[in-house]
Amino acid sequence: MASNEEIAKKVVDAVGGDENIQSIAHCATRLRVMVHDREKVDVDSVENIDKVKGAFYNSGQYQIIFGTGTVNRVYEAITGLGVSGTSKSEMKEEAAKQGSALQRAIRTFGDVFVPIIPVLVATGLFMGLRGLVTQEQILAIFGLTPDSISDNFLLFTQVLTDTAFVFLPALVAWSTFRVFGGTPIIGLVLGLMLVSPALPNAWAVAGGDAEPLYFLGFIPVIGYQGSVLPAFFAGLIGAKIEKFFRKRVPEALDLIVTPFLVLLIMITLSLFALGPILHVVESWIFEGTKALLELPFGLSGLVIGFFHQIIVITGVHHIFNFLEIQLLENLSFNPFNPIITASIAAQGGAALAVGVKSKQKKMKALAYPSSLSAFLGITEPAIFGVTLRHGKPFIMGLIGGAVAGFLAALFNLTATGMAITVIPGTLLYLNEQLILYVIVNLVAIGIAFALTYLFGYKEEN
Repeated sequence: MASNEEIAKKVVDAVGGDENIQSIAHCATRLRVMVHDREKVDVDSVENIDKVKGAFYNSGQYQIIFGTGTVNRVYEAITGLGVSGTSKSEMKEEAAKQGSALQRAIRTFGDVFVPIIPVLVATGLFMGLRGLVTQEQILAIFGLTPDSISDNFLLFTQVLTDTAFVFLPALVAWSTFRVFGGTPIIGLVLGLMLVSPALPNAWAVAGGDAEPLYFLGFIPVIGYQGSVLPAFFAGLIGAKIEKFFRKRVPEALDLIVTPFLVLLIMITLSLFALGPILHVVESWIFEGTKALLELPFGLSGLVIGFFHQIIVITGVHHIFNFLEIQLLENLSFNPFNPIITASIAAQGGAALAVGVKSKQKKMKALAYPSSLSAFLGITEPAIFGVTLRHGKPFIMGLIGGAVAGFLAALFNLTATGMAITVIPGTLLYLNEQLILYVIVNLVAIGIAFALTYLFGYKEEN
């Protein structure tokens, strides 16, 4: 096995030498290289380098998959050769000019939500743990009943499970200001204004326990607890307005005047225009998503389970974060998660079959870690390094995902959170659903494995 320094030299040579590298950065699993001339890149040579699990061109970048941990060491070795690196944010500015308008818009949407996802994952885990410790069977082990649980304990768990969603607009506005070049603390305060206790609570209004405030007799004004779009567009427009004033307000007054004007303009615009309109749009999106998930006879699972990984290839799958947040906010559970889990597990099963059937050491060394990565919820190494690369295994994985997604829909599986799947995702099903969740995953893996092993992969010389 080559050292990281040797791998680094091979990567630089394969992408056309350091003079062809415009910038280089890395994320959790991939080395991201922007080049001056795509024609000088030898993709076959890249894919044959030790430890490389796949390579593809996307969003103006050559993305070389190494996997968690390895990519950091290879990146350090490359910069040690004198190749100038860049931050992911700087590279995003360059890559933002690439791709269609839809791809750029969804990529930006993803940039806003990625920093928020960890706290939503934690919230989902808290919900799962609360479901576990409040089960009658679990309480019986300790000689307790549901009536034994104190109100104070339930209040404590409510703080853990509700806070992130109550103040979600603050998180979204903060992140949006950050992405669009505004001052994040202004975005945070603007988001908090959208959920001020002085406004009628959105959930109380939806439940009929409170009434909106009406301005001018026809503009309904409420708090926006759990809402996303009003906070997102408030952050987007607010950041633009802040940059406008920063250029025009004298420096001596900038510290006071700019935040004052931004907050005054944006809370007025948000409460009286953006909020009422976008709240309706959110309702339409939620109802459409819910209608899809409520298709009879498990059809929703069949459709989503088949197409989810195809959408992942396009890179626009971050839009699903918004849909899952909407489901959790409105339903307090997430029926989308078990279906996409099935599609992810199936790609892992297909990659595993390739590893078992292949007689080539390099393919085995690529397929086994890639399948494990998929079982931990990350399918890019399996897709771009193994299944899509050989074509048929990817299709067999889609079939496995469709069948298992169909089962998940029939079983009415629902997660307590979002953003984690397959093995880590078990933490979102720590209730009477756990066994069914495991069955869905085993079916996805088993069908994809069997189809790939029997029909989907033929060893090439």
